[in-house]
Amino acid sequence: MQISIEFLITSLIVVISPGSGAIYTIATGLSRGAKASLIAAVGCTLGIIPHMLLAILGLALVFLTSTFVFTILKFLGVAYLLYMAWLSLQDKGAFHFEQENTEHSAFKIMSYAVFINLFNPKLPLFFLAFLPQFVANDTPTPTWDMLLLSMIFMLITLVVFMFYGVFAAMMRQHVLGKPTVLKWLRRSFALGFISLSMRLLFSSKS
Repeated sequence: MQISIEFLITSLIVVISPGSGAIYTIATGLSRGAKASLIAAVGCTLGIIPHMLLAILGLALVFLTSTFVFTILKFLGVAYLLYMAWLSLQDKGAFHFEQENTEHSAFKIMSYAVFINLFNPKLPLFFLAFLPQFVANDTPTPTWDMLLLSMIFMLITLVVFMFYGVFAAMMRQHVLGKPTVLKWLRRSFALGFISLSMRLLFSSKS
């Protein structure tokens, strides 16, 4: 199977577009450092796997045609994003600005990141509507081709999110020790999650 440049460019555009995973990774890099941001990037990438498997197994078609399933997943996603917004505003919450120390928080960081994408109802639609366009109609191995394209998309996601997180971690020295800046960063993260939750709330399957 030949990977088209159109697929790579389109995937990159989709990944670099601001979203809940990107916001979470950036916030983690700023608040906890490079190691934590890399864990967040891995977690966000792992959160894609269930959606990828659903699409490959064909179950995403059921999701696509079921308004009830879409609505349930959508409201779970909205609730989780609002929860992340609330955590962002807490002084000792998910984005508590501290010296880099991920030994005791790696699982929590990973869990938050996985759930962010797990409750994203747009991902199965993306895999069902987007990826098949790049699978040749006459291919003898459509499942393998779909899996390969999905893995490439996940790799792009991981690399881009790692870049976001590490760059954010490099900026930590400019915000640590500045209470006013930290306060507005927390508010910005919270506003970002709220904005994404509202966009998801009023979204549809089409």
